[in-house]
Amino acid sequence: MRPRTIPGSSGRPRPLRLLGDPALTEPCREVTAFDGELARLIEDMFATMYAARGVGLAANQIGVPLRVFVYDCPDDEERRHLGHLVNPRLLETGGPLVRGPEGCLSLPGIEAGTPRHDEAVVTGFGVDGEPRKVAGSGFFARCLQHECDHLDGGLYVDHLTGLRRRRALRAAAKAPWAAESAR
Repeated sequence: MRPRTIPGSSGRPRPLRLLGDPALTEPCREVTAFDGELARLIEDMFATMYAARGVGLAANQIGVPLRVFVYDCPDDEERRHLGHLVNPRLLETGGPLVRGPEGCLSLPGIEAGTPRHDEAVVTGFGVDGEPRKVAGSGFFARCLQHECDHLDGGLYVDHLTGLRRRRALRAAAKAPWAAESAR
């Protein structure tokens, strides 16, 4: 078995885009070239996600409008799920709708009870262009749905209503990083 490198170990962290940045609200484009540039992007995304202490990261969160996300996320049984998907599509969701805590690297320090399905299946490709299908439950299903939302130009706060939404957006407006993202 050949030795494998740790994802992100050859990447460089990039600046995160924060709430209010137009890059987060536009749907991302399909990847058409499965090449060294894509591999570098994925490495940089892992490095950025680890530096920010996240469990998932979509390419538009670092200002790249391509349909790519990476993840290193546990499920509810503490099984680790590590990987990436290129041109992912949320194929199906199922199970009960569960309101659970959800945060985002583009809204640092802000968390809200967000409804998500307890099961999710996503299809896509690996960096080499090989088809992949990833299924998750619990917290990992939440992560898969969250990252797919990003690539369609959405944020978890879009799933909030009423008081939860107002509280999250008010906290974001008062956050120390809010002034930076307004520039």
